[in-house]
Amino acid sequence: MNAAECIWMDGKLVKWNEANVHILTHSLHYGNAVFEGTRAYMTDKGLAIFKLKEHTARLLKSAKMTVLDVKFSQKELEDAQIQLLRANKFKGNVYIRPLVYLGYGIMGLAHTKAPVNTAIAAWEWGAYLGEEGLKKGIRVKISSFTKLNVGGQMSRAKASSNYLSSQMANYEAKDAGYDEALLLDSEGYISEGPGECFFIVENGVVITPPNDSSLLSITQDTVIQIAKDLGIEVRRERITRDRAYTADEAFFTGTAAEVTPISNIDNRVIGCGERGEVTKRLQDAYFDVVYGRNEKYSSFLTYI
Repeated sequence: MNAAECIWMDGKLVKWNEANVHILTHSLHYGNAVFEGTRAYMTDKGLAIFKLKEHTARLLKSAKMTVLDVKFSQKELEDAQIQLLRANKFKGNVYIRPLVYLGYGIMGLAHTKAPVNTAIAAWEWGAYLGEEGLKKGIRVKISSFTKLNVGGQMSRAKASSNYLSSQMANYEAKDAGYDEALLLDSEGYISEGPGECFFIVENGVVITPPNDSSLLSITQDTVIQIAKDLGIEVRRERITRDRAYTADEAFFTGTAAEVTPISNIDNRVIGCGERGEVTKRLQDAYFDVVYGRNEKYSSFLTYI
């Protein structure tokens, strides 16, 4: 990770190396915290945050679900992200990580009397799954870890506690020589990647699972909108692993992953074994949007 100059913490800009918390910070022990992943792109008109309002709104919704009383309004958090990026004077693309967490003050499982803290960090970051992966595709392994049943976790909250299974799935896949994992839900249908949404292409139709057991994804929604605007049919359907094996194309989407082709699942070559035509169309269109090259979607960007 490339360190930046400062981090925003509860209304103040703090030097990067001084942005510390106590060892008895409640969230460190019991896992109740929520966060966001947001990107800012260096466009021809300067640095611009992609879907700032939507990401900030989802952060506050996640906090509400997990009973975290955030002290800041949506506008205050949006302004804080803009302030942070201006203060750090970034020269390239940036990843933004807002975090709401329970701080130091009490111990024990009960959390409502713990202080609720908010921090926002940002740093320059390139392609999450590698520049080569964006062009040639990545190898994916269906994990032995499954998404918890919706009765066992709040899937619509981007909560830190939800990501242990994602972390273990990612470790398992990479330890086996793959680039990323793919998780099934409790009924055996494909849910999502550890931090990405999953798409396949069949006969020119783009198909992605419903968000029954996965996070409501801002990038997934963006790609669906782009596909429809390009005249590509999109369907929300459950996908079995065997259907994924025989897809014409497959790809991941996400703030970090952007639009990343999948060339292989469980040692089954997908399509031609590299980025397919539909995936490339969507990937090119997506990058035109986030880099401000398509005026139709200019409202998605907040220039700082």
